[in-house]
Amino acid sequence: MRLVVAECSVDYAGRLSAHLPPARRLIMLKADGSVLVHADGGSYKPLNWMSPPCSLETEEPDADLVASGVQEVWRVRHGKTGDVLIIRIHERFVDETVELGSDPGLVKDGVEADLQRLLAEQIDLLGEGHTLVRREHMTAIGPVDILARDPEGAAVAVEIKRRGEIDGVEQLTRYLELMNRDPHLAPVIGVFAAQEIKPQARTLAEDRGIRCVTLDYDAMRGVEIGPARLF
Repeated sequence: MRLVVAECSVDYAGRLSAHLPPARRLIMLKADGSVLVHADGGSYKPLNWMSPPCSLETEEPDADLVASGVQEVWRVRHGKTGDVLIIRIHERFVDETVELGSDPGLVKDGVEADLQRLLAEQIDLLGEGHTLVRREHMTAIGPVDILARDPEGAAVAVEIKRRGEIDGVEQLTRYLELMNRDPHLAPVIGVFAAQEIKPQARTLAEDRGIRCVTLDYDAMRGVEIGPARLF
């Protein structure tokens, strides 16, 4: 990756047009061919960019540009659309190239599989006296996340989501309809469990006799988080 801090102006021409007047900015040139122009703000989002495939050509500025203080012109052209990003360099302060190597990618924590495993291990979060029958109980249309028994021995079908929305309630409703046809299971109680349950989903679930349970992922894995939370 090449990192350039420079006083520059930027123009984008193509399906839309945009102009950034001269200012000190960070220009990132990545190994995949992308070029991104960042300001010291706006979090992760660049002010302007060109996605790969694209090519970079360096040009000498004409007399008028030289008179306005431009030292170098970069023309970044997209290989498919023909869009052009023109970066006019007035002054360079930093120009460094760093080899980052291959990246293993983001490993997500707190996905549904993690929630399912933890809830199976802590099945009493559904209520005292609940017992686990199995994870991934198969139905004719797919597996319900957890099959359990309540203190009275009634079957409990649990569908787990990170964010509980109406689609998840509909999914659990279909599972319950099939499971209640099985004389060895019926009647089956439905539980919709998620880290966050949208109000519309909660209303629909309760209207269908499905109990909602909010899961605290950090508490389930024994991690104490202070008042400041990243997400």
